[in-house]
Amino acid sequence: MNKKLVVMIVGVAILFVFVILGIKTLIIKKSFHRLEMTADRVSVVYDYGVALLDKKDYDKAIKALEITSKQNVNTRIKEESLFKLADIYEKKDALLQARDCYKKITEDFPNSPSISAAQQKLEDTSMKILFSPLIDKDSIKYQVKPNDTLSGIAQRFNTTVGLLKKSNDLKSDLIVPGQFLKVTKAKFDILVDKSQNKLFLKNGGQIIKTYKVSTGSNNSTPVGKFKIEEKLPKPLWYKVGAIVRPDSPDYELGEYWMGLSAEGYGIHGTNDPHTIGKQITQGCIRMTNKDIEELYRIVPSGTEVVIAD
Repeated sequence: MNKKLVVMIVGVAILFVFVILGIKTLIIKKSFHRLEMTADRVSVVYDYGVALLDKKDYDKAIKALEITSKQNVNTRIKEESLFKLADIYEKKDALLQARDCYKKITEDFPNSPSISAAQQKLEDTSMKILFSPLIDKDSIKYQVKPNDTLSGIAQRFNTTVGLLKKSNDLKSDLIVPGQFLKVTKAKFDILVDKSQNKLFLKNGGQIIKTYKVSTGSNNSTPVGKFKIEEKLPKPLWYKVGAIVRPDSPDYELGEYWMGLSAEGYGIHGTNDPHTIGKQITQGCIRMTNKDIEELYRIVPSGTEVVIAD
């Protein structure tokens, strides 16, 4: 037989095999998507995903667990799938996807025994994203223009220099034209719950960080809607009958002060962290120095603060 003819026949045969395999794969995929997810099938797919996860075959595990995270036949497996997906995404530094999984858990399983853990992981992931160069729906990639300054950019986008520096890992205020910066456009607001001694940092109704705080003794912290009017590092403390300097052992404002539109009241740090979580202040909202430093970096002047009993 002609050698060229043999080669041609073999080539056609190989091509035919690939075509058949391709059609078969396509049929299987389409059939799979039409397949009704019964309880048994959900369990099988979930166990397969967990086995792949144990082998650190993350990409295949994601595909299996995504299927079981979207079904409603077995809600326990759905919740566990979301937790495992979030864990995989964190391992892969895919923080946006991890946050979506934790958010889905808090929305779909508000009465779950694991809701506190999910909420904490959601907050931790949200803060990592906020302080990273990752661009999400609440931020933009901004190109520095001639004569731009960090303070000017912060004012234009209603954010802070501190947050610009943190999220872009800047060691100084120096920026150059052409440089790209992550700029947060989130509209933050604060809720203080006196009954729990907790401060909630929110963005669009979503809690992104919960802080334990101290509030006023004898119900002295005012209730209502206020705004942050001034932000100062270690200001002089004007107490009744005295002016206390930051280097004084009697100074009680800690590292930062954020004055509220309720005159004489504010959110500040402390030199005595053991008082946090108690109703013990003269009416102000007291935080640990670490927490007030973080919050001070995030929220700009004008941020709304709601204080509730």
